[in-house]
Amino acid sequence: MTKSTGFDLSGKNALVTGSHKGLGAAIAVALARAGANVGCHGRDPQPGPACEEIRATGQRTFYYSGDVTDAKACAGMIDRTVAEFGSIDILVNNAGTIRRAPAAEHSMEFWDEVISVNLTAVFRISQLAGQNMLAHSRRGKILNIASLLSFQGGILVPAYAASKGGVAQLTKAFSNEWAAKGINVNAIAPGYMATDNTEALRRDPLRSQQILARIPAGRWGEPEDVAGAAVFLCSAASDYVHGQVLAVDGGWLAR
Repeated sequence: MTKSTGFDLSGKNALVTGSHKGLGAAIAVALARAGANVGCHGRDPQPGPACEEIRATGQRTFYYSGDVTDAKACAGMIDRTVAEFGSIDILVNNAGTIRRAPAAEHSMEFWDEVISVNLTAVFRISQLAGQNMLAHSRRGKILNIASLLSFQGGILVPAYAASKGGVAQLTKAFSNEWAAKGINVNAIAPGYMATDNTEALRRDPLRSQQILARIPAGRWGEPEDVAGAAVFLCSAASDYVHGQVLAVDGGWLAR
């Protein structure tokens, strides 16, 4: 493949946070299938199925258990990636959480938790990965997982909407500083995906019907629907793509 069409990640070393299951697991496996070694992360003490699927591709992997709200854990997962693979070339910030409550009743505990996991940790881990890439003059890819609520306010999720709006702006801010230094920073904004985060919506017959009626594709997204966009934004094919938030939403925002 030529550089301009190169989706091959052979020789690249990646870390995907929040990859125990769901979107993160699908992204981690997709990167491995494209040729990368991929470190996985989650809060669960035991690894999820992604590690086994990565090994089945012939690529190397490891599992790091830790809480992204812990600064030591953030540094630890970067250090582990470099120790295991020799470098970190790709970072995917997927770890996230959501809390639902009316704005008038949304507790400060909910606010602090969601902002800490969804925004502060993205800043901290991106900064650490970027420092390593810059120190070794390596080209790198940082991919953040934003949301449709990076563009919209949502209902019953004020902290989540604020955090994901922040992720979109953080993506642009890092990109402005690092693009000229060979580090691409972009984001994917998934639409309504069939994951744990949307379980409450999918179990609500009225809300689920309202959502499906607006999606031109006519279905909830699956984790694998995000995988191709992730490989693109982590590969040489996207070398001239900087500071973008790519919606993978079944057409929701176009409606």
